[in-house]
Amino acid sequence: MIYKRSILFAVTCILSYSHIDAFTTPRIHKSLQSASPVSKKLTSAPTLTLTTRRNKLQHVTKSQLQSSSQNEIDFKNLKPQVYQQRWVQLAYLSLLALLSDWICFSVAAAPATYEASYAGHSAASIIDIFLFTNVASCFLVTDTVKKFGLGNAIKGASALMTLGCLFRSGVSIFGDLGAATGTIGNDLVPYWSVLAGTIMVGAAQPFFQCTPPLLSATWFASDERATSTAVALNFNQIGIATAFIVGGEMATDADGLATYFALISAACAVVTVGTFLQFEDKPPSPPSSSEIEKLVKGEEEPPFIESVGRLFGTPGFIFPLSAFIMSISVTNIVGAFIDEVMKRGGVTDQFGIDLAGAGFEFGILVGGIIIGGFVDKTKKYKDVTKACILATMVLLIPLGLTEHAIGQEPILLVLALLGLGMTAGPIQPINAELAVDVTYPSDETAVESVQQIGGNLVSALLVPVIEIAARKDYQLLPQIPSLASDIRGDVVVLLAISIVTYFYFNNFDAPLKRTLADSKSGEGEGIIDVQSANVNGEVKMPGIREMLKR
Repeated sequence: MIYKRSILFAVTCILSYSHIDAFTTPRIHKSLQSASPVSKKLTSAPTLTLTTRRNKLQHVTKSQLQSSSQNEIDFKNLKPQVYQQRWVQLAYLSLLALLSDWICFSVAAAPATYEASYAGHSAASIIDIFLFTNVASCFLVTDTVKKFGLGNAIKGASALMTLGCLFRSGVSIFGDLGAATGTIGNDLVPYWSVLAGTIMVGAAQPFFQCTPPLLSATWFASDERATSTAVALNFNQIGIATAFIVGGEMATDADGLATYFALISAACAVVTVGTFLQFEDKPPSPPSSSEIEKLVKGEEEPPFIESVGRLFGTPGFIFPLSAFIMSISVTNIVGAFIDEVMKRGGVTDQFGIDLAGAGFEFGILVGGIIIGGFVDKTKKYKDVTKACILATMVLLIPLGLTEHAIGQEPILLVLALLGLGMTAGPIQPINAELAVDVTYPSDETAVESVQQIGGNLVSALLVPVIEIAARKDYQLLPQIPSLASDIRGDVVVLLAISIVTYFYFNNFDAPLKRTLADSKSGEGEGIIDVQSANVNGEVKMPGIREMLKR
């Protein structure tokens, strides 16, 4: 029955897409440069004039609008405004990111059940396939968003993810076929169906992971961007935490695994329907001076391949890229192998392992919000990143170190794991924002796509390396019994990556171009927070639209 309900949700979602335009809010922002309904109304030549950059918009009279000979609105001195809808946008993008990583790591908390149900296929291998698909899809995100807009791209990706979930949880014919051949249990789909569904979700995920900087730049004020990016970018960690808690409890046998997959499908369908109904493309007006400046200059995002060339040619870009790759590699690897890490450290109870894994993922989100908020206020990207990398190096050690005189230290292990999440995780959103800052006025989606490609590709390549390295122990000070200890090879690999990244990142020295653009107008206290109200499908806002009605 749950399969039929999941299918109904997905079908409703897809069918409603053709009718969504009637309910979406008209846009201004960058769409003014194209033939949108609003811009067509303005072709009679409206021009907005302002007395200063800090004063309120001066409304021109209707007769002045009709007599003007220009064809575009002058945004040069438009006041930055933010809208309450930005929190709805952030909520949906965060939930979609949560679901995508819940699906990716759904079997990480119960690898034995998965491997018993699908003989010859490991839990690590299905995660690896997901990551490689993610990397390939990242190449498509920038151009897709440019062509169809953020709103349509996110809706399409959410529908693809729901379809992938249905393949993983099963239309009944898949399960019947597998049961008839004796390859799987009565309720599980065949492996090929799980594989196909995983590839679909892996292809959809980059649209939720590569767009947080774009969402932040488009909807959030300059002193909110790092925090909003941290929430959207790190909310996928809550998906991994959910996988540990829910998956650890439900996926204890083949039947439980099937029910678990069906639950994920239902949750995904519900969020997708909400996304189709409520997720928007752009706000009525820009939230920051840097976004206004891009409008004034008529900045156009080039194709992704061209953007990549520009990014790597920009001084300072590679440094935040290296920090991002190091951070995502550490968090992905620790999350994927949490079961083994905890057991060798003395935490053998499965529920305890699941809680520790969930704590690690929650730590990433909480750390991102706290540290991201500090960076929003201070713009100390470099100092904060260096401090986080140093803390990561220190906190990695207890995950693989065993002192022979003391033995296993489960309490120290859990505390180190929680601390690692709070320090390693925030490096990603901070350096996503730093990369956008130093490459301004670059395409935010292209910046994050490059970072995600690098991070997930390195993570995928590291999985087999870590599996091999985890079998090796390196003895430390064996000649001194009181200090003798050993450290696992997987932690040594992650430590080496962190150390190299720290010394490389220390050379970062590039101007923060976007911050400079925002500071020119003294942005901050003067930002208008508009209480948007959806009236008959339109945002009621002070400024341009109300002026046109006068």
